[in-house]
Amino acid sequence: MSKNKRKDTIMTKTEKTIELMSMKEEDVEFSALLADTDDVEALVRSEDADQRQIRKMRPST
Repeated sequence: MSKNKRKDTIMTKTEKTIELMSMKEEDVEFSALLADTDDVEALVRSEDADQRQIRKMRPST
């Protein structure tokens, strides 16, 4: 049996959560010395998006 997963299948919430959490572990190098305003804006937007996604994953109380 092939280990390749079809991309056209609908993922369950658990599968989506596992994939999201594994992506959160990506190692990306960022240099503040080389960053321009677009880089800084992208970093801020990325952090905001991460926070929104984390709030979605946590159960509501």
